[in-house]
Amino acid sequence: MKKTALSLVILGSLSAAHAAQRPNIVFVFNDDHTRQAIGAYNDRFEMLDPTPNIDKMAEQGMRFDRAYVGNSICAPSRATVLTGKHSHKNGKFNNQKDNVFDHDQQTFPKLLQQGGYKTALIGKTHLGHGWGGFDHLDYFPMGGDYYNPIFTGHNNKRTQVEGYVTDVIMERGIDWMESQRQSGEPFMLALWNKAPHREFLPAIRHADKWHDIELPLPATLYDDYENRPAAAMQTMHIDHNLGFWYDLKVLEMEDPKDGTQMGGTRWHQRMTDAQRSAWDAKRKPMDDAFLAQKLTGNELFEWKYQRYVKDYLRTSYAIDESIGELMEYLEKSGLAENTIIVYSSDQGFFLGEHGWYDKRFMYEESYSTPLIVRWPAAVKAGSVNADLVQNIDFAPTFLDLAGVDIPEDVQGKSLVPLFKGETPEDWRKSLYYHYVDEAHDVRPHEGVSTDQFKLIRFYGKDFEDGEFWEFYDNQRDPEEINNAIDNPEYKLEIKRLKKELAKLRKKYEVPDGWPALESQ
Repeated sequence: MKKTALSLVILGSLSAAHAAQRPNIVFVFNDDHTRQAIGAYNDRFEMLDPTPNIDKMAEQGMRFDRAYVGNSICAPSRATVLTGKHSHKNGKFNNQKDNVFDHDQQTFPKLLQQGGYKTALIGKTHLGHGWGGFDHLDYFPMGGDYYNPIFTGHNNKRTQVEGYVTDVIMERGIDWMESQRQSGEPFMLALWNKAPHREFLPAIRHADKWHDIELPLPATLYDDYENRPAAAMQTMHIDHNLGFWYDLKVLEMEDPKDGTQMGGTRWHQRMTDAQRSAWDAKRKPMDDAFLAQKLTGNELFEWKYQRYVKDYLRTSYAIDESIGELMEYLEKSGLAENTIIVYSSDQGFFLGEHGWYDKRFMYEESYSTPLIVRWPAAVKAGSVNADLVQNIDFAPTFLDLAGVDIPEDVQGKSLVPLFKGETPEDWRKSLYYHYVDEAHDVRPHEGVSTDQFKLIRFYGKDFEDGEFWEFYDNQRDPEEINNAIDNPEYKLEIKRLKKELAKLRKKYEVPDGWPALESQ
């Protein structure tokens, strides 16, 4: 068993009184909240100020600039977070129902329980039933709904709660923390938001927010995918693949086939009459103005971009408000000093880069994930970390914070030393990635990245000789539009990274030929 000396971390930064008290952990984990949408990471949407409370959290804690995932898709990312292992080890490698997550396996909440922590999970899981490791479980039976969501728990009883899902999750989380506060026992609360997952449905109070502000277009909106055949094959293009009624919320353009409402308007049907009336009062004038323009071609494409990204940011804005509520509660309750908030997402997301929405690719926008940590007792305010970290690191970090032994088979590393501003000499210099889901026609691929370079191998029957390689210099080409695999200038670096990829496959014990796909 391996264990980092938490006591040394605490003694180096806390008073003797705090040294005997293990920290509470609040893990806020969102679905598809990308770094591009967070002001603390960039100023792309500074005209909107989309995340004032998350930005404040970063100012009071540490922002990680090189946090990534090992498989950019919802359920596999959650499985990795729980186990500290890559997809081929934890068994959950895609979102398909026949690829069932084994809840009997080792997870960090189970180990925290054994170590004396009270644990709770509230919100979206995307990992089915059979949960262990949580004293309190309040999750969505399926993917959850933005309005009036249904929750279930250990007793499998389903309860519908009126309200907007992000608000409800935080309300329930604060109620649970308040019930634990008097006991004095350390706790770990996982608040796993549905937002801002597609279909990007904002709270009614934000339904028309920023409607009169024009967003700048990303430089790669009209990408032609030259020398990137896998990118050209995808079906997650804003112009071609986003639906008017499901994604863009223009109900007047819904297909009235057979006189019935299409399944895509389920979000509208789930609202109460009062909610629906309030929504329509804000949105119909916007929709009518759009319909009157009769846009076509690039003008229509750019309108779709504006509507999609604004709804995404509106949906995220309720998360930001909930972070403000969380920090306020911790301060008023006296829990703030010794409660660590970890803010992250299951992966990044495309906000129009390359003309896309969604994730999956190893390109920066979806491969990266936000990671912000606030712990007044130990983390220096306004600090920034540039080490390579990955979602396999969450489980060992939480165990280390709790003073619980980290099992040998966990593949990640504790981030606790980084919280102190200390990078271990043996810290990793490269990361491994492997995506196999194939949804949206994104082809399976694996790769390796360093702080500057990225090598990707797409594979399957769609490529000559069964594979196609891409290489990027992220310092010279941060937008990843110039595949330099045939550039002689990088010949030695490409050779080195291919060896590094093989080394990482061996290190993480990736079986040859994994997974066995029909497309191979």
